Amino acid sequence: MKFRWTSVAWSIVYLLLLLSLSTPLLIITTLFMIIPAVVLFTTLNTRQFILHILPVLLIVGLITPVYILIAAYFLIPGLVMGRFYKKRASALSTLLAGTVTILGEFLLLLLLGTALFNFDLSNYVNDVLQMVNSPLSEFGTTSQIFTDMGFSSEQVRQISVLTVQMIPMTMIVTSFMIAVITHSIVRPILNSMDYAVPKLKPAREWRLPRSVIWYYLAGVLLQLLFSKPEGNFLLVISANLLPLLRIGFMIQAIGFFFFLAHERKWNKSVAFLLAVPVILLPSLRIIGIIDLVFPLRELVTKSKR
Repeated sequence: MKFRWTSVAWSIVYLLLLLSLSTPLLIITTLFMIIPAVVLFTTLNTRQFILHILPVLLIVGLITPVYILIAAYFLIPGLVMGRFYKKRASALSTLLAGTVTILGEFLLLLLLGTALFNFDLSNYVNDVLQMVNSPLSEFGTTSQIFTDMGFSSEQVRQISVLTVQMIPMTMIVTSFMIAVITHSIVRPILNSMDYAVPKLKPAREWRLPRSVIWYYLAGVLLQLLFSKPEGNFLLVISANLLPLLRIGFMIQAIGFFFFLAHERKWNKSVAFLLAVPVILLPSLRIIGIIDLVFPLRELVTKSKR
């Protein structure tokens, strides 16, 4: 069996990650939970994969049965990404497949919670904020400091509405980040096991379609026309669309700096130094917008001649 001992080691890693869910480390280890399943599924055939996973599930089930459901939850995106790796699909296709699968699971959990347990996300967020705010309001009766910190019930309600509106974007970003973390770790591991995996395009080639600028303008227009925060579907769309597009513009700006460094034959460290302010100062995404609307890269290439 190829990679026998390596595969056993990854099975043990998967078991330890699952057991870590009962510790405070779960906040960190959850981000890496998909990795062992991806490595095992990519490097083994179906029969071998099952033989490695079953003992892990049995041990976890004997300790805490509910962990079997959690393991199955993380296995699904692992199988999807592993299948794309087996097909030698492009890195972007694999990332998108992983992101969509994780996002779909998030939505499925929310749907099941609502249908089976009458879980109301809006009420839950509002209750949590009210619970946090209550001690501040009580202390505020005797301390001006806490009075300044405390919010009224109406303010808390508005914050909860805005929080719920931002959940779709949060789910998308979280799903994408988990997929990116998984790919960035799995790819060198698979390469070290003589299993070649396509890599992402170099940063200098990162470009958004120009049509994105129209989506951004539409989002800004929706935000200007619809100011009522509650119960407005169009405002929910703009509230989630605009932050996602702004992140895209930041990526576009970073891509431009790497393109500029490549064309000018600068050291790569220069490109990294130029990219850091874009991350720390979101307003610099304007560079990405300009690069998207105007042919900046073509100008850089012409000036080089």
